[in-house]
Amino acid sequence: MTDISEDFFAKPRVAREDLADGGCVLRSSVALEPYPDTLCHDLEHWAAAAPDRIFLAERSGAGGWYSLDYATVRRKARAIAAALLGRDLSLHRPVMILSDNSLDSALLQLGALYAGVVFAPVSPAYSLMSRDFSKLKAICALLEPGLIFAEDGVLFARALDALDLPPPDRGGPEIVVSRNAPPDRAVTEFTALAGAGATDSVDAATAAIGPDTVAKILFTSGSTGEPKGVINTHRMLCSNQQAIRQMWPFLKNRPPVIVDWLPWNHTFGGNHNFNLILKNGGTLYIDAGKPAPGLVEKTIANLREIAPTLYFNVPRGFDMILPALEADTGFRDHFFSNLDLIFYAAAALPQSSWERLEKLAVASRGEKIPMTSAWGATETAPLATSAHLRLERAGTIGVPAPGTEIKLIANGGKRELLVRGPNVTPGYYRRPDLTAEAFDADGFYRIGDAGRLADEADPDKGIVFDGRVAEDFKLLTGTWVSAGAVRVNAVAAVAPLIQDAVVTGHDRDEIGLLIFPNAAACAAASGRDPATALVDLIAEPAVGVRLIAGLAAYNAAATGSNSRISRVLLMGEPPSIDANEITDKGYINQRAVLERRADLVESLYSGEAEAGVIVLP
Repeated sequence: MTDISEDFFAKPRVAREDLADGGCVLRSSVALEPYPDTLCHDLEHWAAAAPDRIFLAERSGAGGWYSLDYATVRRKARAIAAALLGRDLSLHRPVMILSDNSLDSALLQLGALYAGVVFAPVSPAYSLMSRDFSKLKAICALLEPGLIFAEDGVLFARALDALDLPPPDRGGPEIVVSRNAPPDRAVTEFTALAGAGATDSVDAATAAIGPDTVAKILFTSGSTGEPKGVINTHRMLCSNQQAIRQMWPFLKNRPPVIVDWLPWNHTFGGNHNFNLILKNGGTLYIDAGKPAPGLVEKTIANLREIAPTLYFNVPRGFDMILPALEADTGFRDHFFSNLDLIFYAAAALPQSSWERLEKLAVASRGEKIPMTSAWGATETAPLATSAHLRLERAGTIGVPAPGTEIKLIANGGKRELLVRGPNVTPGYYRRPDLTAEAFDADGFYRIGDAGRLADEADPDKGIVFDGRVAEDFKLLTGTWVSAGAVRVNAVAAVAPLIQDAVVTGHDRDEIGLLIFPNAAACAAASGRDPATALVDLIAEPAVGVRLIAGLAAYNAAATGSNSRISRVLLMGEPPSIDANEITDKGYINQRAVLERRADLVESLYSGEAEAGVIVLP
């Protein structure tokens, strides 16, 4: 698509209000149109308008796709709602979901929406990858759930044991499983919920839901690792989807189809993507893959079968499917055959990945496919700005969505971004202290990110992301370092050798990097078996040569001490989810890494002789 037609993206129209303190407020000149009071409205609409259209599909045990149409999903969700209404569940005794994305998980969440019962999807990594279950325990203690859904009873047995919950007859939660019920634990089969019959009580419960009714609790962890439960209301979720539909009018042309792995316990997958399909009557193929060795192959296999109209991923995910697209023209042509849009979020897309995707699109279709992004957080449902304009490179996060206001204020040499609108959370679950700290005197949410206008004279050209305010630091010279910009550019310079990096240099005279290497790329660079231990791969001379060459090229383009990298250290240990160094979407918590690996930071600056430290020329 060389030229974007006028009915593809809505034209950005931004009004600017300058403030007395030198800041400004940006808002869309386009009014947010009316939206439903509840997400249930959209399922009701499509179950009537397109009852036989596939809404959700997942791989069956036999390997094919098992799908549910809109009418069937509505019927099953209402049956589950009836079952939930027969239990003592509420905002203070919610449903806690431990499992990965699945049809049963989707039906349970939709049933909870119909019943007006709050649910909280929790990262499966906290149950399956954690060693101490500390985050899971903290979340469970905060929620005090009345029902816990663990799809596979055996798979989640250790996590459930770690919670040490009393049985239901002594005030503990009911445990619901879809399969593999453990013999030593009283559980309810999921079929018992789904087999209930909808009653008048469901209609009454749904009718009682209003825009400020709490729909779900999504958990996000700050730099301390303490889980924070973000309240998500129906107003937040419904207004966000209405804004997206206004900015992306092309969604009206045909029902969207996506193949998506992004977890529903995160706002990107659970709010943006799932709700976008529901709002627009589309089809979601649940991808059991992930951007990780041994799992990305599932994603590629799914994409070989299903050609999406929209493709959503995080930068790491794009990097992991790009080699397969470049190696197989048949797969490439199938992937791009129905594609309207490529969308990345959660972190900045390296320019090298952007250019590889464009090259593939041109080779397949003879034209570029629009690539775009948005910006927001769990607390903004998630979209606050959208780049609904032609972009030539990553970095621009777009303009305020209809109904959303963005305030820019001075903070440490940057302009901090704050958000206000119907898409913003009313606060944190059972944490009034955190809620009070999160908003300024005018009710704007402090998101913690910085941005600047691409063109001060023309706000329609959008906001450029300028890093996390809390991650930036000063060198001993007093020079500010934009850690986010250094990280993105350094990763791009040595792609794909670097999976991610953490920028060091606070109160020092030079910038350094703690580098998390891409094991597969290190194996390819050194000619070693991909199964070789990471500590052995990073010791290979060929890896060091490639790393130094890439960073030397980066340094040659650096503008000064605030961007030049002087020393690096390759990590032989992957980031730890228990220590909050990484999320299950694969992006890095810089502060947590720096705190946990403070000894390695000291080693990085102790001198050239320190083992493993590479000092750049």
